[in-house]
Amino acid sequence: MEKKTQRNAITEGNLLGEMVRFSVPYLIACFLQNFYGLADLFIVGRFNDAASVTAVSVGSQMMHMLTVVIVGLAMGTTVSISYAVGAGKNKEAAKVIGNSILLFSTFAILLTILLMSSIRLILGVLQTPPEAMGEAVSYLRICFGGILFITAYNLISSIFRGLGDTRRPMIFVALAGILNIGLDLLFIGAFRMGAFGAALATVISQGVSVLIALLSLRRMHLALRLSKADATYSRPVMGKILSIGVPIALQDGFIQISFLVITMIANSRGVVIAASVGIVEKIISFLFLVPSAMLSTVSALAAQNAGAGYHERSRQVLRYGIRICLIFGICIFLVCQIVPGPVVSLFVHDEPEVVRYGAQYLMTYALDCIFAGVHFCFSGFFSAYDKSIYSFIHNLLSILLVRIPGALLASRYFPGTLYPMGLAAPMGSLLSCIICLFFYSRLRRQTD
Repeated sequence: MEKKTQRNAITEGNLLGEMVRFSVPYLIACFLQNFYGLADLFIVGRFNDAASVTAVSVGSQMMHMLTVVIVGLAMGTTVSISYAVGAGKNKEAAKVIGNSILLFSTFAILLTILLMSSIRLILGVLQTPPEAMGEAVSYLRICFGGILFITAYNLISSIFRGLGDTRRPMIFVALAGILNIGLDLLFIGAFRMGAFGAALATVISQGVSVLIALLSLRRMHLALRLSKADATYSRPVMGKILSIGVPIALQDGFIQISFLVITMIANSRGVVIAASVGIVEKIISFLFLVPSAMLSTVSALAAQNAGAGYHERSRQVLRYGIRICLIFGICIFLVCQIVPGPVVSLFVHDEPEVVRYGAQYLMTYALDCIFAGVHFCFSGFFSAYDKSIYSFIHNLLSILLVRIPGALLASRYFPGTLYPMGLAAPMGSLLSCIICLFFYSRLRRQTD
């Protein structure tokens, strides 16, 4: 009875209210999860030099890329569960959960083996400065060892979100976030463990969040019941999870690869530029939590309404999401024009050149907070209708035609400033927005 009431609220109640109810806990959870990396960078910057900051910024950027790929893949689970719940098919939702456990367990094990054997190759490709290489290796070795925790947490969270619950994942990661800050201060500040201590604090905190989530999941009284048969391979169910999740994971992965290419370009220009770009990339990834939360909100709520056959209501979810992201993006852009230096200086101590270059990069890069929010919402909407391939296409074209070429050209022709280089990402997002409008009009004709 409880699930029926929740489903009616999403498909028949106050839509904007439901979006807020769904997105705010999810946003807080994402904020706290990303706070791991920010806390690492902030505390390392207070107790160590630019080389340590670079090691953590490069390493945490790599971990952020892996996390968003896992979250993208888990979107297949969220949307599949949401669609089944919206259609009132609880047995199908249970089958999705069981197949997701099978899929993500295998994925985590294979990914750990692959990455643990490729650490120095990865850092070499990223052109990590020699001064930061040793600490970057230590950071990634510990973090890669914790991939199972990252995967498990995001899978469990995707299941809760598919069922319409974003509150419990927020609580799990909040407790882990508090622990992470305490361990950072202990390992980095008191024990002077540098990047190694930052990674150790992060992995321990993630492990705690998974343990709490599993205990909560066992005690929940779900409207659907899981059996051993649900965890056996089902080609149709697994196919749907992958058809939605893989394009999203690939698009997110390509976006992060474009960030890593930009990091390579910055690293080749020395430790000061590398630290500046690394700090701003971390700030931007933090600011993108709002568009990311809206992507998940749009995908989950639009999927439930699509499953119930309410296509106009699904489109209204998209419109609300875009409006929220535009308001947020404009506000952030204006703030970054007024106080870019003080924002960057929060993450580095007594490094004026890092602050100066970082402020330049942030001022132009902040424009992406406006454009990216729009195409994030479209991507969520496309996922709800099992059209994740649209998102993959617009992001791939954006990266290949604008983001990477723009960053390379800016670095070559404007070596004394980072202002032009910061424009590469927002111009790529603008192209994505244009392509999304084309795909949306095509999809709308199919659902009218």
